[in-house]
Amino acid sequence: MAVNLTKGQKVSLVKADGKKLTKLMVGLGWDAAVAEGGFFKKLFNGKKDIDCDASVFMCKGGKLVDSTNDIVYFGNLKHKSGSVQHMGDNLTGEGEGDDEQIFVDLEKIPADYDKLIFVVNIYKGVERKQHFGMIKNAFIRIVDAETHEELCRYNLTDNYDNMLAMVTGEVYKKNGEWKFNAVGNGTTDSGLSSLSQRFA
Repeated sequence: MAVNLTKGQKVSLVKADGKKLTKLMVGLGWDAAVAEGGFFKKLFNGKKDIDCDASVFMCKGGKLVDSTNDIVYFGNLKHKSGSVQHMGDNLTGEGEGDDEQIFVDLEKIPADYDKLIFVVNIYKGVERKQHFGMIKNAFIRIVDAETHEELCRYNLTDNYDNMLAMVTGEVYKKNGEWKFNAVGNGTTDSGLSSLSQRFA
């Protein structure tokens, strides 16, 4: 049974039987919280869809050292080590379940990397006058990629009005063990470049 996390809660990444988790899937989801007309329609300039992009910052010593090669996103779907694979961009957030999925092979992560930061930003949010206050049901979840069992889930329930990006969670190594931290912090960064500078 999956553990429902609260903001700031940290859990060890282990399988249901207590063994170390080696292959995991990080699922991220969201829905546009808009009505079919009136005020919301005007607010969105008649555009219902919100294009959210999930990305991963792969850090050494807790910092993003190489922003060219160590960001996995829709423009760079696989890390050079083969340890992190982004399954592609969802342009609308339509449908049930995960909107974007990222697979991580913890055993393939080079030893000098100690943290993976999972972020979501709204594509052209400023231009389209869209922000995370217009999104509902946002979540991040960790799934055992071998058994497909959901291990933990964090529903992001804060007020994210005027926030253009979100740091959803971190997978990090401490004393040789991989853990997950439910972060859920919103930022006003208008794009991936400025968001990544926070961790450089």
